[in-house]
Order: sequence, then structure tokens, then C-alpha cells
Amino acid sequence: MSNMEPSCDTSKKGLVFNIQRFSVNDGPGVRTIAFLNGCPLRCKWCCNPESQELKPVVMFKAQNCVGCGNCEVVCPTGASNLNFPGKIDHTKCIACGKCIDVCYHRALEMSGKWMTVEELMGELYKDRVIYRKSGGGITVSGGEAMVQHEFLLELLKACKAFGWTTAIETTGMASPEVIEKIIPWLDVVMMDIKHIDPEVHKEYTGVNNEAILKNALLISSLAKKMIIRVPVIPGFNASPNVIAAIAKFTTYLHNVNELHLLPYHDLGSNKYGMLGKEYELAGVKKPENEFMEELKAIVEKEGLTCKIGG
Repeated sequence: MSNMEPSCDTSKKGLVFNIQRFSVNDGPGVRTIAFLNGCPLRCKWCCNPESQELKPVVMFKAQNCVGCGNCEVVCPTGASNLNFPGKIDHTKCIACGKCIDVCYHRALEMSGKWMTVEELMGELYKDRVIYRKSGGGITVSGGEAMVQHEFLLELLKACKAFGWTTAIETTGMASPEVIEKIIPWLDVVMMDIKHIDPEVHKEYTGVNNEAILKNALLISSLAKKMIIRVPVIPGFNASPNVIAAIAKFTTYLHNVNELHLLPYHDLGSNKYGMLGKEYELAGVKKPENEFMEELKAIVEKEGLTCKIGG
């Protein structure tokens, strides 16, 4: 690790909630994904709800709980409560981990760990041979990684010091100043465009899309390579008209000719119960393959390369 750029501050700390290895759907080659906490959106289909807040969170596995009450005894704030949905009152929880230490049946676990850039790089460094042989590298995801832009910048500098390719999965929700600071350090930007209508966007994500669409134009002017990704959500944007509008918008971006359609899935729905939350899209079914092919054809009519999946 001695060849790291002197200008890189490896002591900068960030909150990381997952490191996923051997990914082939999140950028070129085989990649390691670092998932960072914090997100300004609250998408109803979010598959990482534990990442939304910029703080560690205790998650509860109901199937493991025997109701012993040890967590209630040791909790210093009264957040552990066997009668509370999800057993944890997250408005009181300080994520001290005392309840986890005495939960011998592993019904409680901590999501989110503060790490320095050096510590995270130590994990990423383990896969360096795979990056080199596959043309892969590092992808940062979230949450919204640009929430932790100071940590993200130092992480990207460190990755570049080793010659690794860098990519980001982003909502595009950040200030122009942050975007201008971060994007030059990335080889690939994969940005979500979820809807064109600002009110519908707000209903399903908690924010309107005015800043996001403006930022898409800015990011496309700065990015070496940019791919637009559209999560296809029934009841929200899974319609030919909406997808056509997003595809048309994409054609106005700078040097962007690729759009990926990501079919809805509910793989993260079980996490909501672990956080004492309700999953609002329960019962929503994945779009049929034939319908996804129809949407793909609509995108391709705009002269864009389209792929179904990440």
C-alpha cells in the first residue's frame, strides 16, 4: 500500500454498510462494490433501507429471537423493547451494540461500520488480481455515495493510485459543487433516471426530480462514460409512455448512448421488517419478460443501446 498518492487522506472516515465481491453487473469486468450509507431519497422499492440514514443501525431477525429480554436489560437508552415493532426504537437507539453482545441467538446485528479509507482499501486490495485479470475494479454504491463526498473523494484517489477502474451507482442527487469534484475521478457513471414527471417522482421517492434531471446534464458533460439506468417499477414507471419519455431525455445528454432497464424485484423487502418498517410495495410482481422486451424496443427506437438488467 506504499505507492498511494501523498495527496490522498487515508485517515478520512466513512460509514460503509456492505462490501460485495465478484460482481459482474455493476461496471466492466469483475468488481468489488463498496456500499456507503446515506441517501436523500426514500424510494418505496429501496432494496437497502438500512442504508438510508447516515448512522449505523441495529437490525432484528425475528426468526432467531427467543424473547429472553437480555437486550432490554443492557440497553442504556430504552431503545430495545420486545413490544416495539422490530424490537428496536430507532429514534432512541445509539447503535452502541450492547444488545448485540448479549443476544446469544443472533437475532440482532449491526449494519454500518465506520472505516477509514485505509481500512476500506485494505479490504479492496484483496481482490486486486481479479481486477487486473478481468478489467474490473471498484464500484461505489449506496444509499447515495455522494452524501459522503469527502470520504468518497479520498477513496477514489486511493483507488486511482493503484490504477484501478472506478465506477459509481448514483441517484444524481447532490450539489453541482460535489458533482464537479467527484465525477472526474470516475471511469463509469451509472445514474438512475426514475421518472420525468416531478410530482409522480416525489410520490414514490420523497423528492421531486428537478435537481436530478439538471444534474444528469451536468454529469454527462463531465463523465468519461455514463450509462442511464431505469428501475422499472409497476404502478410507478412501468409504462411505454414513461419509458419513452426517459429515453427521449437521455438523447439530450452529452455522449450518452446506453440505457439499462432494471426489472423490479423485492429481494430487499424482508429488511423492512428487520427495521420495524412496512414494505409499501408488498404484492407487486416483477414485470413479465415480454413486457420488458417491449420497453427495450421503445428505448432502441431513440437510437440508444438498451440492456435489460444491470
